[in-house]
Amino acid sequence: MASSSVLSNRWLQLAAGILCMVMISSLQHGWTLFVEPIDDKYDWGRAAIQVAFTIFILSETWLVPFEGWFVDRFGPRPVALVGGALVAIAWSLNSIASSLPLLYLGSALAGIGAGCVYGTCIGQALKWFPDRRGLATGLTVAGYGFGSGFTVIPLHNTIQSAGYESAFLWFGLVQGIVVMLAALVLVKPGKKEHLPAPHVAQTARDASPRGALRSPLFWLLYVTSLLVTAAGLTFTAHLASMAIDFKIAEVPVSLAGLTLPALTFALTLDRIANGLARPLCGWLSDFIGRENAMFFAFTLGAVSIWAFSRWGHEPVMFVLLASVVFFAWGEVASLFPAACTDYFGTTYATTNAGMLHTAKGVAALLIPLSEPLVEATGSWQAVFGVAVAMNAVAALLAIGVLKPMRRARLRSVALAE
Repeated sequence: MASSSVLSNRWLQLAAGILCMVMISSLQHGWTLFVEPIDDKYDWGRAAIQVAFTIFILSETWLVPFEGWFVDRFGPRPVALVGGALVAIAWSLNSIASSLPLLYLGSALAGIGAGCVYGTCIGQALKWFPDRRGLATGLTVAGYGFGSGFTVIPLHNTIQSAGYESAFLWFGLVQGIVVMLAALVLVKPGKKEHLPAPHVAQTARDASPRGALRSPLFWLLYVTSLLVTAAGLTFTAHLASMAIDFKIAEVPVSLAGLTLPALTFALTLDRIANGLARPLCGWLSDFIGRENAMFFAFTLGAVSIWAFSRWGHEPVMFVLLASVVFFAWGEVASLFPAACTDYFGTTYATTNAGMLHTAKGVAALLIPLSEPLVEATGSWQAVFGVAVAMNAVAALLAIGVLKPMRRARLRSVALAE
């Protein structure tokens, strides 16, 4: 599907993609608000309920390469339309789920829908902005981080006043319908589209998905992404449980003239910080390089999680340090797709970035292990220690291994051409 004269404005394409991402952000980042109310009603146990979150992450991530193939082949619009419909259906189903299998089914459908939208919009940014790939991808995934920052308080209030069932139903319907409307704008760049020339180091040869999978550079990217994402998802899924175990969830916190319960305040700031990191680090990587930006962000992640383990029991520090943790890992969503496309080209950018995105699915498998570790040790300190180590190793891999391997690959491709 070539772009029409009306829709060929790449900033319009970027804006439509951002709106879609805002609409699906609560599926992941708002989940933590539903865990305790569901457990209060059915007494299934937090560990069993968190399996639904794992299913969501797995279905969101593992199918993105296949959804990306359809985007690369047929264009973004049909895939995004299907994604919006599934989002509406999924949360509507969650609103009436009276058993764990039904809750798991809703989570699977939500993951598939979110994956359709996420992969499509990332591919749009990668293809329309060869000159500002980090910034454009960062702005797109910022919608996924920022979006829930605007919905956390309404979601929380709806759950408190009308029950989590109503929150699932009405937010699901609105989010799905808006995605479907925005999807009508999406088109891929035409073959004759005149896009700015890239000014960062990029490959001169497009690699097919099979070619990318044969490259050690792809798998190093994959492992690095896995380490940081696993630590970040653990905080995303368990932040409410941490606040409850620390006995500070409902303690009022006043910052910048605003007073909110500690957990609500933390969730709001976390999403904003997570969203800010994505375009900021993406923009920075366009100038200092993807690997350098990774090193700084992952180092900050290790330090912030260590600080959270020391002082996170204090309500104010819980809010502030949690926002730094989320800022530090937010950039994975912008730097890794941009780096993947720099390394392997734009023709199969959506599919290749989708394959890399499955690292998030692997990371989700580690999330249920946190609760047993906490029960076995009696605190969250062991979980924090593992998360610090993951970020530290990822920082070293980015600067010490990934960077020289990337230089060698681009030099090899240039000589071959």
